[in-house]
Amino acid sequence: MKSFYHYLMKFRHPKPQDDTGHFANAAYEDHSFPKTSTDYHELCAYLELNGDYLTSMTTFDEAYEQYEVEVKKK
Repeated sequence: MKSFYHYLMKFRHPKPQDDTGHFANAAYEDHSFPKTSTDYHELCAYLELNGDYLTSMTTFDEAYEQYEVEVKKK
């Protein structure tokens, strides 16, 4: 199964137009991001402690919901 990080990378863009794009770019630059994780709680805990680049955890929650629909439910 594709990790959340791998899924998120499809939103990377040189000039991001939305919060998910900004999140993807910042996660790419975060060398400690849990790149192999598929677990919501692990990712959430990491971002709460280290995700100062997120303006709101809602951005993560919405991206993770999309990830579940597109990847995990298959």
